[in-house]
Amino acid sequence: MVLTFDPFREFDRLADRMLGVPTATAGAAAVAMPMDLYRSGDHFVLHCDLAGIDPGSVSVDVDGRMLTIRAERSARTDADVQWLRRERVTGTFERRLTLGDGLDLARVDATWQDGVLTVTIPIAEAAKPRRIAINTGQAPAIAASEQPTTIEGDSTATKSLAG
Repeated sequence: MVLTFDPFREFDRLADRMLGVPTATAGAAAVAMPMDLYRSGDHFVLHCDLAGIDPGSVSVDVDGRMLTIRAERSARTDADVQWLRRERVTGTFERRLTLGDGLDLARVDATWQDGVLTVTIPIAEAAKPRRIAINTGQAPAIAASEQPTTIEGDSTATKSLAG
């Protein structure tokens, strides 16, 4: 049997213990709902693996700047089953993410395919990078052929400088 030391797991366990999170449930949501989060163009994309979970039991909510994902995996209740090994966690799981400013929370989208929940969070138009035009403070020049002149004494006649 090979044991590997994961310093991050030990750090998380220590932090959970110091913050009063019970060790048995500290990583249950992360184990039951492993996720990837990345930025692709002008969207953030979150994938949660929810294999074996009924899509009808999954909810995605945005409240203020908090994104909450809840899912439930029911325990198998067959009376004639003798368990030899039971590693899939059952119950209700929840993941919460604090969303930053500059996101378009009205257009958050969630899809389900093959046991994977995908949540797409677009970046707000106001937060997208844009090029700012530089104003030099000078009025645009008018071509000489476009400048009308008035002949003295005759307010109705105009003469073009070009001809």
